[in-house]
Amino acid sequence: MFLHLGKNFVIPLKDVIAIVNAESSLKSKDTKTFLDIAEEEGFIYKIVDENIKSYVITERVEKDKYTGDEIRTSIIYCSNISSTTLNKRSGFIKNI
Repeated sequence: MFLHLGKNFVIPLKDVIAIVNAESSLKSKDTKTFLDIAEEEGFIYKIVDENIKSYVITERVEKDKYTGDEIRTSIIYCSNISSTTLNKRSGFIKNI
């Protein structure tokens, strides 16, 4: 299954760790610091630059072609779709 994040952009649902409301997450000093560090280190992928309503935290696990070791890649996507809508689309929230 896939999750549509907006602007014709989809990600595998199995990679999703969390879907976070942007407005409420920026009220927390720790979360704001986390997002600032993630942006500095290049972990944030902006689907939209303005009107960000949610952050989708993902981690992809792939095998290295040569060694067979697991490679974990973390990406935080900025979406203009609300966290409630994304949660409904993902099936994480039932009966809302």
